[in-house]
Amino acid sequence: MLDIKFIRENADLVKENIKRKFQDKKLPLVDEVIELDAKIRELKLKGDVLRKERNDSSSQIGLLMREKKVEEANAIKAKVVEINKELASIEPEVEELSKVLREK
Repeated sequence: MLDIKFIRENADLVKENIKRKFQDKKLPLVDEVIELDAKIRELKLKGDVLRKERNDSSSQIGLLMREKKVEEANAIKAKVVEINKELASIEPEVEELSKVLREK
């Protein structure tokens, strides 16, 4: 099995090697793997951004509660709930795409 980083950085070399072995039917796999990898990386980045936003919001909620600004804190709590829902939809998708990537 080839390392995904190697495939990502050397797609042409991988394709060339496949051609030399007369396994042309496997050529589309290289593009599929690169595409899956890009999608996974994009989703992971989005998840990281959302986690950071959630953590920052949670800190802000604590500060607002100490200052007795309950309404503002509740508004941010609602935002955190939405972030959690979005994260809950991203994480299974990343797992599924990672599984497909490993299989290919």
